Parts: sequence; structure tokens; C-alpha cells
Amino acid sequence: MLSCPVMPDTSLTPTPQFGTAEYVGTPGGDHCHFCHQPIGTAYYRTNDAMTCASCADKMRRELAPDTHSAFVRAIAFGVGAAILGMILYATFAIVTGIVIGYASLAVGWIVGKAMIKGSNGVGGKRYQIVAILLTYAAVSTAAIPVWIHYSREHKQAKQASSSQSAGTNQQTQDTDTQQSENGQAQENAPAKERPSFAGAMVMLLGLGLASPFLELSSDPVGGLIGLVILFVGMRFAWRFTAARAPDIFGPFENSPKPR
Repeated sequence: MLSCPVMPDTSLTPTPQFGTAEYVGTPGGDHCHFCHQPIGTAYYRTNDAMTCASCADKMRRELAPDTHSAFVRAIAFGVGAAILGMILYATFAIVTGIVIGYASLAVGWIVGKAMIKGSNGVGGKRYQIVAILLTYAAVSTAAIPVWIHYSREHKQAKQASSSQSAGTNQQTQDTDTQQSENGQAQENAPAKERPSFAGAMVMLLGLGLASPFLELSSDPVGGLIGLVILFVGMRFAWRFTAARAPDIFGPFENSPKPR
């Protein structure tokens, strides 16, 4: 009879796979929420998500610190974005003659994104406060260049109409007489003090900042809608500049599941 050696059962002694990483963990245990690898004897909690020690350490190292320089850069970027948003808002209103409140949403988006870009992703309560203030200032002060534009147009139209009527209805002698009388009247009249440039700018800035509420007196419905849209735009800026650092807690002991 021919006898052959009994072949060993390879299913009982599997060959190690050196090309595949093997992780130590409890059979059927929990897995890391980020790398999806089995959790070993300890784990962390990142925003209520189970995290392995490697991912938790990586997150801590990659977080940008909230420093004074980061906050200053965020303010600088935010101010630039607010000025840009104000220019775009006013230019659209002047060119089209339409003051659309939905531009407030774009201004809030631009300011929030710019501040996060300047801080390298760092956010927080102080960033949020600055973001909503800059958004409100950009939208409200956009009314100032619009007022100046229409004021100049009205003044030029008024001067053109007065010069045409004066040329057709008055003679040269009457004009000279009137000019001399006006000159004497101006000499006798007390000189009025004109407001300084700085005072005029402060007054104009105050009116601009109050413009969203001043519209309520002329157009209550439109002014109220504009305030609501402005609030939503400020809400955009608030959300974009919120703190993004995850809350990492641990380590915790990962007790094995009962068999």
C-alpha cells in the first residue's frame, strides 16, 4: 500500500501577511471615527467621536494657535474685505439705481472668509464680534457714497437749470446791479461758520451707520426687510469665524467587551 504524509491544515495556522498592517485591538471592538482602525486599550473623545491615540495627537499638533498676531491679521483681512464689500455694494447701487439688501449676505460671506484666511483657520468669540461689526459697518456706510453721488447730480442739474433761466430772462445791466447789491448784502450780513471737514465727516459717518434704521421712517416695510437681510448677513460672518478647534478629551480606558 502506498502511504502519503498527512498535509497540515493551513486554516488552523494562517500565514502572516507582511504586506498588511495588523492592529492590536479587541475582537469586534470599537473603531476610530477618523482612521477607522480598531481601538486598542485606550481611546480619546473628539467632539463626542471615538478617536485613537494617533489621530488625537495629530489633531493637537495641526491646530493653529490663537495668538495675538493671528487676531491682528484677521482684523486686517476683515477690514480690507469690509471696504471691498462696501465699494461693491455702493457701486452696484449707483450703476443700477437699485439698492438691493441681499448684497448684505455677500458682504458677510466676504468678511467671514477673509478673517478666517488671515488667522489661518483660527476662530472664536472675539473674531465673531469683529466680523459682525465689520459687516454692519460695510453695509451701512455704503449709503454714504450713494448719497454723495446723487447729491452731486442734483446740484449739477439745479445749476444748469438756473444758468439757463438767468441767461434768457436777465439783461447785462440788471445782472451787474444784482451782483453789486448781493455783494453789499454779503458784506453787511454776518459770516456763517462752516463746519470743519472733520466734523462734517463724523456727522456723515454717523448718518451712514444709522442708515439701516433711518430707512424705517421713509419705507417701514422695505426698511424692515433690509434689517432682516442685514441680520442674516451678519449671521453668516458670525458662523464663518466660529471656533474650529475640536474638543479632545482623554485618554480613557477601553475595557474589552464580554464574550
